[in-house]
Amino acid sequence: MKNSSARTTYLKDYRPPAFTIEATDLSFDLYEDHASVISKLLFKRNPQEDAASADTLILQGQMLVLENLLLNGRKLTADQYLVDDETLTIPGLSVILSGAVEEFDFECHVRIEPQNNTALEGLYKSKKMFCTQCEAEGFRRITYYLDRPDVMSKFTTTITADKEKYPILLSNGNKIASGSVENELGRHWVSWEDPFRKPSYLFALVAGNLLSLDDSFTTCSGRDIALQIFVEEKDIDKCDHAMLSLKNAMSWDEEVFGREYDLDIFMIVAVDDFNMGAMENKGLNVFNTSCVLANPKTTTDLSFQRVEAVVAHEYFHNWSGNRVTCRDWFQLSLKEGFTVFRDSEFSADMGSRTVKRVDDVAFLQTVQFAEDGGPMAHSVRPDSYMEISNFYTVTIYEKGAEVVRMIHLILGAEKFRAGSDLYFERHDGQAVTTEDFVRAMEDASGIDLAQFRNWYTQAGTPVLLVSGSYDADSKQYTLSVEQSCPDTPGQSSKKPFHIPFRVGLMDSHGQELMLKLAGDDADAAATDRVLALLQQKQQFVFEQIEREPIPSLLRGFSAPVRLRYDYTREQLFFLMVHDSDGFNRWNASQLLAIDIIGELQADRAQDRELILPQSLVDAYSGVLNSALSDPTLDKAMIAQLLSLPTQGFLIERASLADVESIHAVREFLADGLGKTLSALFARVYSDNQSEEEFKADAASVARRALKNLALSYLLRTGDEEYLQACESQFEGASNMTDQLAALRCLVNSDTEAAGKVKQQALASFYKQWSHEPLVVDQWFVVQSTCQLSGGLSRVKALLDHKDFEIRNPNKVRSLIGAFCGQNHIGFHDVSGSGYEFLADQVLVLDKLNPQIASRLLTPLTRWKKYDVKRQALMQVQLQRIKAEKNLSKDVIEVVEKSTV
Repeated sequence: MKNSSARTTYLKDYRPPAFTIEATDLSFDLYEDHASVISKLLFKRNPQEDAASADTLILQGQMLVLENLLLNGRKLTADQYLVDDETLTIPGLSVILSGAVEEFDFECHVRIEPQNNTALEGLYKSKKMFCTQCEAEGFRRITYYLDRPDVMSKFTTTITADKEKYPILLSNGNKIASGSVENELGRHWVSWEDPFRKPSYLFALVAGNLLSLDDSFTTCSGRDIALQIFVEEKDIDKCDHAMLSLKNAMSWDEEVFGREYDLDIFMIVAVDDFNMGAMENKGLNVFNTSCVLANPKTTTDLSFQRVEAVVAHEYFHNWSGNRVTCRDWFQLSLKEGFTVFRDSEFSADMGSRTVKRVDDVAFLQTVQFAEDGGPMAHSVRPDSYMEISNFYTVTIYEKGAEVVRMIHLILGAEKFRAGSDLYFERHDGQAVTTEDFVRAMEDASGIDLAQFRNWYTQAGTPVLLVSGSYDADSKQYTLSVEQSCPDTPGQSSKKPFHIPFRVGLMDSHGQELMLKLAGDDADAAATDRVLALLQQKQQFVFEQIEREPIPSLLRGFSAPVRLRYDYTREQLFFLMVHDSDGFNRWNASQLLAIDIIGELQADRAQDRELILPQSLVDAYSGVLNSALSDPTLDKAMIAQLLSLPTQGFLIERASLADVESIHAVREFLADGLGKTLSALFARVYSDNQSEEEFKADAASVARRALKNLALSYLLRTGDEEYLQACESQFEGASNMTDQLAALRCLVNSDTEAAGKVKQQALASFYKQWSHEPLVVDQWFVVQSTCQLSGGLSRVKALLDHKDFEIRNPNKVRSLIGAFCGQNHIGFHDVSGSGYEFLADQVLVLDKLNPQIASRLLTPLTRWKKYDVKRQALMQVQLQRIKAEKNLSKDVIEVVEKSTV
């Protein structure tokens, strides 16, 4: 596609389809050098649309060779239709059909080349397997179709292929027939039927030589569901965790949301080459191998948790996405935001709710807030897009989930459940909008959400300026709150949001105070209140407060906003120790560190000696001593409290980020804490060793997290004793979490002693795991994110490694993406070499896989965060990409919005 052909799609231009497709019958004949696809469709005129609009049929199609076309069984001649790079158009239907256009049969024969489909959209080959990815607009690479989510049809699919090479042939729904192909020795066929109407983006096909882990699940109504996870033979020992996660998700969804599975079988297939994490195709989920395979020896705890979350997410889509889907792609958060909320709640119930909330918010504040502040900022329900693939974003997913979470908080659990029940009941089998979702919540609860809708239509991160004042004479404490939202591309003068603001007040002893607002009924007081912020400026007066309190604000991160309150360091330390809200305890630890880092950055700018503040030492030693004296404390939460803010988070919070200063000061603090508190960290490391067999339960994961955090601090001391401990852990680890943590510590250590062993450790690790692609991905990540100098040179050298494959998205993300997105000190080198490197890779990838190319561009879109020199260097590379001919729509949209 040439740059000039890219066009913008607007929500305001939405029109219902002129036709519906009542039935879709697909036949695939798969060969090594091509695939033949025959589609037989039953079209009906949409009675809601004007009859005149139904005289022309326009279908979407890309990269297709049209071989035959029939209407009502009659072959069309070349002068009866038009074909271009994007569409098949049949004008004058009433003439062709000799009468009014109400219903007709359509048959289309096309030829495609899956083996050459490097974009990994539609039907393609992943190694020796055929598979599909049709969301958002991949189905048009399979056959001509009304490829839009509001066209829902019943699908029947027949797949024919070589039986020896492709013994497993899968598609959506239930298997209805199979057999051998007459007169074609060695070929076989299987037919599948999906009884539920679905849009084309939920179609799936897999053909390969696969084994399956089989199990079953009995639903709440007593139905037995067959469960199958299909993988290559070498990976069959890595499916147990995904199967357990699936069964847990099925039970949880019945209990918490009342959603029972509907088909007779649920299948998952693991695929090496996949642009996304996974895809919720009806009854046949296709997964990136990184999101389904798990074994203690090859998989870290974080990856175990990711598998659990992604398996649940895709299963939950069966209702929030499949049974009820999107009317158009502007409504993407209708299914994704709601489902992320659901999988987040599931993960919280499976592990530590507080730690899950901390992890989610840390990601949101680092990544989504940055997106809100950049040139690609958009609302949860966007108004326009050039390429829909660019809007599979953290705003749609994570911020969309926060919007649903706020509705849950405003309504309460009982009314929210009533609202979701009504939503599913009212819209089952329909393609609907975010408005339909909110209206169901209103109708079920009786709560007006009119102003709340601003969260769907307004982009940007709201800012809350909060101050408190205490009147000893009246015993009243007043919270004054002012909300605002910065301008974003195409939007200014934002209307006030409806913000649920959860607060508590504590006395000097850490006791929670009863919160009675002026005018409250006598029984309305509670120690924890959700205040409704509805105006630009509001005041809340709490009565019967005996002494000046310390406020605990935005508890549980009750809304995705930036909170501005002038806490003292003493108050932050107090909240770290006493706040009953676990999230706010962590947040206080982060704010304390951020305040100290800011002060040290100022000292560094003035060439003053950096001194480790005693307040931070006291805070960390207090947490460490608590962990040592009370083994019942949540070790995962302890690890969070002992973790300094990430460089990414510090960059995002800065109005103008000084990368070198942030890196230097953060390293100074981490080194100082490691050395000053080495005795305590050593005890924590020792106390959390375990000889037990590996477990992936929450307590074991927490113990390993705390142990390995302690090890990372100990390596900073430079002591030979701790280097040897790290080497011993690396060599003797029984699980990937411990082995990879030790390797990362060694690789990032800048001591002379560590330098002698890190290369040996890297070589040993690769030799041990070179047969495991996902472990090799982690080997690439450890090196590409190494904070020591020479990062870009190491990454460039690894591009030539025999296991790096630029056509594989996992490899690209592990090496190029990890360096440019996570190695801030390396990528933002003042020479601009990191920016040039990224532009080089984007231009190569855009010709192969535009989706991956455009997503890699994200670090360059953040150019306004940096100093004038870096801004100019980043703009040079953006302009260089923009000047390239024949860019994809994916990349055009990003660079056009990012250049000045």
